[in-house]
Amino acid sequence: MNLDFKGRVAIVTGAGGGLGRHYALALAARGAKVVVNDLGGSLNGLGLSSSAAEKVVAEIQEAGGEAITNAASVTDFGAVQGMVRETMEKWGRVDVLVNNAGILRDRSFAKMDLDDFRLVMDVHLMGSVNCAKAVWEIMQQQRYGRIMMTTSSSGLYGNFGQSNYSAAKMALVGLMQTLAIEGQKYNIHVNSVAPTAFTRMTEGLMEGAAAEMLSPEAVVPAMLVLTHESAPTRTILCAGAGTFEAAHITMTEGVHIGTDADSPERLASALERVMNRDRSIVPEAGSVQGRNEVERAMAAFAR
Repeated sequence: MNLDFKGRVAIVTGAGGGLGRHYALALAARGAKVVVNDLGGSLNGLGLSSSAAEKVVAEIQEAGGEAITNAASVTDFGAVQGMVRETMEKWGRVDVLVNNAGILRDRSFAKMDLDDFRLVMDVHLMGSVNCAKAVWEIMQQQRYGRIMMTTSSSGLYGNFGQSNYSAAKMALVGLMQTLAIEGQKYNIHVNSVAPTAFTRMTEGLMEGAAAEMLSPEAVVPAMLVLTHESAPTRTILCAGAGTFEAAHITMTEGVHIGTDADSPERLASALERVMNRDRSIVPEAGSVQGRNEVERAMAAFAR
């Protein structure tokens, strides 16, 4: 299968460097018209400059592609709406949104300032919400859209010193789950990538051969698959060093304990059975949990 993006219009946030730059270049190389969005801030979100985004646009144009810059902060919904209006005026549609912009304010939870917690949540979570909201109606009217969230192994599995980042990244998975359900009838597919890559956000955490293998380019195939016309929906792909995995939010079969006075003690005794993953499933919606609980309760009463 040829992953062709000819005729598609893509917005990539945080595209002035790192993963975002490679995403923008790859989409343009495969025919997409690309909005290279980057506030131009430092790793912790300070400072403003459009020069990085302009360089990426120049690279795309020199290679024969089409691209424009945009310096909207993803935390400013009005500015994001302006970016989308500009895109519509120029190209008349928005097919792909890659939510990639992010910052770090790492510190152990005990030492973390709550303002740093809020800011990381605002950039990663609300930044993605703002961008998705700004394109949602357009994608509904087109009856076509591909949105990719950027989650992280830190959100999926935790990481010391990143409680703010982890919370934001796991929240994006929840956002993906519901938007994928709501977007299904409009042919809007919503997915997430959990990248492992050597960028300025991971500088100092890895070196040598590992840093070389974990190049940003190695994550690009996952982005292309998750944003192409043939993309799945509600899928979390993990990507790094040319290796790809899928992450799932699963639910075990469960055990009916009842609601008697000794239920807490019985649950404690049965906890190993409750947590047994042999027959776990990936629920298609949140209602599956309630349905499973009621069905098991009714089966217990019928005995």
